[in-house]
Amino acid sequence: MLDQLDLKNVLFLDIETVPQYPSFDEAPPAIRSLWEKKVFSFLKNEDTPDSMYRRAGIYAEFGKIICISAGCFTLDGKFRVKSWFGKDEREVLQSFAETLKKFCSGPEKLLCAHNGKEFDFPYMARRMLILGIKLPAVLDTAGKKPWEVNHLDTMELWKFGDYKSFTSLALLAEVFDIPTPKDDIDGSRVAEVFWIEDNLDRIATYCQKDVLTIAQILRKFRGEELIPATQIEFAAEGVY
Repeated sequence: MLDQLDLKNVLFLDIETVPQYPSFDEAPPAIRSLWEKKVFSFLKNEDTPDSMYRRAGIYAEFGKIICISAGCFTLDGKFRVKSWFGKDEREVLQSFAETLKKFCSGPEKLLCAHNGKEFDFPYMARRMLILGIKLPAVLDTAGKKPWEVNHLDTMELWKFGDYKSFTSLALLAEVFDIPTPKDDIDGSRVAEVFWIEDNLDRIATYCQKDVLTIAQILRKFRGEELIPATQIEFAAEGVY
């Protein structure tokens, strides 16, 4: 399948999420109560709902999207990456939803992310519904057969049907010898950079690097050479 795929029909993406509030104490009472119930089953040792609130960003009901980065191959062979990011989640998601509607205008168009089927795609869909944003068709999986869902997942492809383990993007990049910058933040620090450092530009840069890595991994899965640095572009807003 992969060797027959036209990569120009694929939109590679990654999202960054954070807890909806800077801290557990700053969340409304109802949210604090519901979070306590959510985490009760997996509290360990000295963990408390307060200390575990740093993980709230991974749940669409308690977190929010602050950045979406996406990349695609252009007709002239370039790989172009851009980001949608900001403190107004509705604005970020509404703008990206419009992009999805334009890019995914035909049945041959696909979305690709690492662990996207378990995280990125459903998270975006849930947050859009919560915020009253109409789902783009490519995210609306209700009633669709599995083969009608136009989603690619590099982690699922790597499993080859083995569902026992999680393989991180960083690990795949290492084993496939894909160069990635080691001097920036990782996912565990996104909330800190957002709520404490107030540095969305840094988060967007980190997110874009992950999108490029996902595209490089899919190239490796196809037995192809990596995208040359000279063919990578970071696009201006709205350019695709």
